[in-house]
Amino acid sequence: MNRSVLSKIGTLTAAVVTTAVLVPASASAAAGALDWEACPDAPTLQCTTLKVPLDYRNPGGPTIDIAVSKLASTKPAKRRGVMLTNPGGPGGPGLTMPESLRAAGMPASVLDAYDIIGFDPRGIGHSTPVTCDLKPEQLVSNVPPYARDAAAVAERATQVAGVAKQCGESKTAGILPYITTANTARDMDRIREALGEKKLSYYGVSYGSYLGAVYSTLFPQRTDRIVLDSVVGPGGLDPSTSRRLAEGFQDRFPDFAKWAAARHASYGLGSTPRQVTAKFYELAAKLDGRAVPGVDGAAFRMGTFGALYSTRSFPTLAQQWQALDGEGVLKQSAQAAQIDMGNVLSGQLHVVCNDANWPENVGTYQRNVEKDRVKYPMFGAAGANIWACAYWPSESIEPAVRIGDRGPSNILVVQNLRDPATPLSGAKETRRALGDRARMVSVDDGGHGVWLSSENACGNNAVNRFLVDGKRPAHDTACAADNGGYFGSMSPERRQEREKALDEVRSKQRMF
Repeated sequence: MNRSVLSKIGTLTAAVVTTAVLVPASASAAAGALDWEACPDAPTLQCTTLKVPLDYRNPGGPTIDIAVSKLASTKPAKRRGVMLTNPGGPGGPGLTMPESLRAAGMPASVLDAYDIIGFDPRGIGHSTPVTCDLKPEQLVSNVPPYARDAAAVAERATQVAGVAKQCGESKTAGILPYITTANTARDMDRIREALGEKKLSYYGVSYGSYLGAVYSTLFPQRTDRIVLDSVVGPGGLDPSTSRRLAEGFQDRFPDFAKWAAARHASYGLGSTPRQVTAKFYELAAKLDGRAVPGVDGAAFRMGTFGALYSTRSFPTLAQQWQALDGEGVLKQSAQAAQIDMGNVLSGQLHVVCNDANWPENVGTYQRNVEKDRVKYPMFGAAGANIWACAYWPSESIEPAVRIGDRGPSNILVVQNLRDPATPLSGAKETRRALGDRARMVSVDDGGHGVWLSSENACGNNAVNRFLVDGKRPAHDTACAADNGGYFGSMSPERRQEREKALDEVRSKQRMF
């Protein structure tokens, strides 16, 4: 598939992955003996490296490095403890996330209450990295392209089989089986221990919500206040979650259709939401028949899906549609951050393929594509298409963690009603799996991310109250749509800083 300029909103550049080095566990840092120094990429943060077991079944064996950062509370009298964070992905580097959250508008009350902790998950970034030796033409989404027919699924199968083979033959293949969500959760507990804390609080968004649910299941008595934002289903990023992307697309698209229709005089995409929706199918069919440089029908659909993450992307998306409609030339969008996409995409595959049991028969994907093409015509034939996981070169080292309800009632789930990447249905399943441990706040808003991403005051304040005062709704509750004034008092300069920080967080959340 040609990579669309549309799909470059928030995407990142590639760099070279370094070779992982394993050292004996005896070199592991002792609890409370971490050496902190200024982070090279974020001077407002302190950074350190913690050694953890590669294989927790063999805690005395080889170790790998986990890079950890800290934005320390400056109010000792108000400090409650530590709050670990994760931006999602999987594969998203999280070392700079504390600073991104601060810049995105994290309230002073939360900054006072916690040392905000970031970390690059195992396999990613400044932690011991993995690679699949991806070639430049392979630095595209792991989420499959829209398959026009069964032959397109078979063609994709050949491509991803090659990617899986590369992963299994790379210089980091010895690490491959151990890059899992469960092991990342165990790494989090080692971070907690090294920080000298009896419990940890946590904020995870997108895939980070699943990581938080897994930690809360494995270590329930070591959890303090857990916030799961934009929630993946209880199986993580498994085949059902991939297929749910099509559901999320169609939940969210009407927001863009309504927005564009109200601006028909500017963009000419249709004066009603129905007409804008018809324009989507018209452009997709046009590009299926005759691609323009860099954009075919599959890339058009993928780029549109990516822009639905944030309403702030709507003007750019409308301009790109306008250019495609008029045979114009697309302009590249500014990139939000410089991240090693080869490492991010490789690490994502390691987690996704190790965590879940993926069908190995191409026919299964061909049948699912045909079903979902009818059920979710905008994106169903993409979400149901085949992943490299069908050819993954390693068996799982342990069963997937079954998210459960045993433990303290200290989890807050927050979820937009119209999230394109993690739709409401998956969040509801995770909420049910957590039982009385959780309360859910659903927000009448669209886009990916509630806390500090949405401007809904009710949703943001629900998280703030819980993190600072420990107060949750007595029952699951809903936040009505509002005028988006939560950050309304920000100066233009401060808002620009906030928007840049959000772009960086979102670029790490994306699954493509």
